[in-house]
Amino acid sequence: MSATPLLKVEDLTITFHAHEKATVAASGVSYELNSGEVLAVVGESGSGKSVSALALTQLLPSAPTCVVSGKIILEGTNLLSLSEKEISKYRGKVIAYIFQDPGTSLNPVYSVEFQIAEAIKIHRPEISEVHAAVIQSLNEVRIHEPEKVAQQYPHELSGGMQQRVMIAMALACNPRILVADEPTTALDVTIQKEIIDLLAHLCRQRGMSILLITHNFGIVANFANRVIVMRHGKVVETGSAQHVLENPTHPYTQGLIACIPRLGQKRHRLTTLPTELS
Repeated sequence: MSATPLLKVEDLTITFHAHEKATVAASGVSYELNSGEVLAVVGESGSGKSVSALALTQLLPSAPTCVVSGKIILEGTNLLSLSEKEISKYRGKVIAYIFQDPGTSLNPVYSVEFQIAEAIKIHRPEISEVHAAVIQSLNEVRIHEPEKVAQQYPHELSGGMQQRVMIAMALACNPRILVADEPTTALDVTIQKEIIDLLAHLCRQRGMSILLITHNFGIVANFANRVIVMRHGKVVETGSAQHVLENPTHPYTQGLIACIPRLGQKRHRLTTLPTELS
């Protein structure tokens, strides 16, 4: 990993305004992401994980509906200061996203090949053999019979296959950073492991950085290098994955880890924590 972080988020604050009411979704969020690193952002629903990730490429509503402040520095450029035309060059090509429900992310009326090819044409116009690039992307995510799958439509594929197609689409643009927002939530346990193993392999193979958004500490241990824990829009704990899992200091982190199912042990429920602990 390089001494200088690939991505640096400084004091990110996100406020939504509706019906004369302001709701702070993220407050003073700061972290760094190094080249080739997997950084897990862990927290329950509503903790500010996903909204902070969407802010990276200005995918949130514009002001005054949503006001974003702070800095998001990518190799010396503050992404929050860019115009819509300028930030569009980063979406997909530099920072790509995969989401938890590929069934709603894929367009049901277009074939797999059409959708991956569209991403390639937009973000990598230098590629002339687009069909070959589509097949290569499908091969890279370990899809059998890629020529056949390329001609299929999303509804003809299982959830696991759909997620592989989404990963292939993201990788086809050759991004530096992949934001994986709850990428295994909609999948069964066996397929979850396959997808996480695939992402880990691709991270090592490509030297790509991954920002993993999850509520599940169970998938963090053997995948992430570092962890930040969010609650009520704030970062409450950060450290190496091993240190946070073995020596959590914040009561909220301790509660999340206690929820990890373990064979032979009674599963604990996460109890509500007082607001002052956030």
